[in-house]
Amino acid sequence: MSIDMGKPSAPGHGPGQEQPPDTGAAVPAETGDRHRLTALQGLSALSLDAMASVAYGPESIVLVLAAAGAYGLGFTLPVTLAIAVLLAVLVASYRQVIAAFPDGGGSYAVAGKHLGRRTGLVAAASLILDYVLNVAVSVTAGVAALTSAFPGLYGQRVWICLAVLALVTAVNLRGVVDSAKAFLVPTALFVGSILSMIVVGLFRDGPVSTASADGHASALGEGATTVGALLLLKAFAAGCSALTGVEAVANAVPSFRAPAVRRAQRTEVALGALLGVMLIGLSVLIGRFHLQPVEGVTVLAQLADASFGHSLAFYVVQFATMVLLALAANTSFGGLPVLMSLLARDNYLPHVFALKADRQVHRHGVLALAAVSAVLLAVSGGDTNTLVPLFAIGVFVGFTICQAGMVRHWCTQRPGGWRARAALNGLGALLTGVSAVVVTATKFTEGAWLIALALPLLVLGFEKIHRSYARVGARLELGRIPQPPRRERSLVVVPVSGLSKLTCRALTAARSLGEEVRAVTVTHPAPEDRKAAEALRRDWELWNPGVELVEIPSPARSLGRPVSAHVAGLARSRPGVQVTVLIPETEPDRLWERLLQNQRGAVVARAVRRDTDAVICRLRFRVTPGPGSTPGAP
Repeated sequence: MSIDMGKPSAPGHGPGQEQPPDTGAAVPAETGDRHRLTALQGLSALSLDAMASVAYGPESIVLVLAAAGAYGLGFTLPVTLAIAVLLAVLVASYRQVIAAFPDGGGSYAVAGKHLGRRTGLVAAASLILDYVLNVAVSVTAGVAALTSAFPGLYGQRVWICLAVLALVTAVNLRGVVDSAKAFLVPTALFVGSILSMIVVGLFRDGPVSTASADGHASALGEGATTVGALLLLKAFAAGCSALTGVEAVANAVPSFRAPAVRRAQRTEVALGALLGVMLIGLSVLIGRFHLQPVEGVTVLAQLADASFGHSLAFYVVQFATMVLLALAANTSFGGLPVLMSLLARDNYLPHVFALKADRQVHRHGVLALAAVSAVLLAVSGGDTNTLVPLFAIGVFVGFTICQAGMVRHWCTQRPGGWRARAALNGLGALLTGVSAVVVTATKFTEGAWLIALALPLLVLGFEKIHRSYARVGARLELGRIPQPPRRERSLVVVPVSGLSKLTCRALTAARSLGEEVRAVTVTHPAPEDRKAAEALRRDWELWNPGVELVEIPSPARSLGRPVSAHVAGLARSRPGVQVTVLIPETEPDRLWERLLQNQRGAVVARAVRRDTDAVICRLRFRVTPGPGSTPGAP
């Protein structure tokens, strides 16, 4: 059991505690600052989800409005402008969240401090679901683009999805900076190609080519002369899928180099500006080219065809989109492990998720995300349409909670201009709350009910883990000054099965640990076992190490239970004596040779740990290549 198992959150680090300000002071080299993000690297590591959403955000709007025919498509730009306004509100809000909560956590940290612990856990659960689904949706969408270009690969899409996931996971295990460097070129290629397409398209009087849409059935509905408010609301909610990923920077502030707050804020603003320009630009082109959705061809592909023609530039846009969609999962790998580390620090997840590797990467969080995402990919069969109905609901819940929490923040802190800031966040909470309700209602029967079920289950899981840590902490009397340590008599028990150099080392170590040492060996009634026991007893008397050898008879051919029963009996008969079991083991240098060992030490250790309160020491005798290095049996 880890000694920090019941450790409570440190002051200033929990979701309900005031966060220390980021002073911008230089970080010593030993903290691994070189393994943290610059603003530009943060854009490539944490914005891929949001950037890639321009591939399906405008299309989601068009597909909803297409139900009202060509007249409905005329509202594409107004709906996009409304989403851009919401984007600006979110960016401004999360910029303030970064400053107020520099330890990261985003909506979890905001809600935990201003809306209560339970609300903070709901926000954390919604973010976890969104991050996991983002990985699965991004990978399947990227692979779908690949299989559309190469239909022969369609039957292998699940394996391709798992291969892409393994690639992204491996890069992230090397650290967030390495992942940022690896994905910087694909991000720049995608953003450059989309912006070039928009600029070129604005100078076109009409589409250069419609070859990509030729021969495909139109998805346009019958002509209409009016568009209802409900349809516009559904289009707005559908288009808001382009806003997923906006919160990732605020969740991962500790991943940035000092001054972390300033760099994270710059990244957030740059993300919002680029995303807003691309969304508005694409919507302008949709209206300029009078684009209509068709089955089997994406809106982005039609726009590339209209701007560049069916040329090399068209294929560059498609390739860049495919790559970025597949790599958009990296946003989750940058944000979720940090969030999980905060939950672990607050005793809502196992403490192992708070551990960092040398490269400032939360390795266990990365591996957990990869494992759950792999299961989703396998269960869904690599089909994007199976996962999309579940997507974006969690992020809207997080958006709403975060905005509401920031309203409370301004009303409590009351800095200069707090009324305007609170009004801005209040508007954001209203818009994202309405979007969350609409998205959930419209997609409920398509699978959104699973999210509605998973959220409370996750929160209950957090609470159960927290109660477990609290119970252990109470038993350990954490937070109290313990009694002064006192010296107790000690008895060291050494299990042996033969005489060797290892036995000598074990008894030498045991004598240094306690006043009394006892060697024990388990004997069995079989004739060959009796001969071995007699030989050991004879050799022991000849050796005469000054330590008693106790034989433990066992009618069954078991090893661990007889030793643990003997140790338990010693503990009962000698109250006030600390019993220690020292288990000698050989450890060859080569990994494959370790598989040849009989694992007796592990068997004894498990039994003693299960049945007694004795201290367990495992003495490793390292066997190195060379003369006289033949391993001896423990």
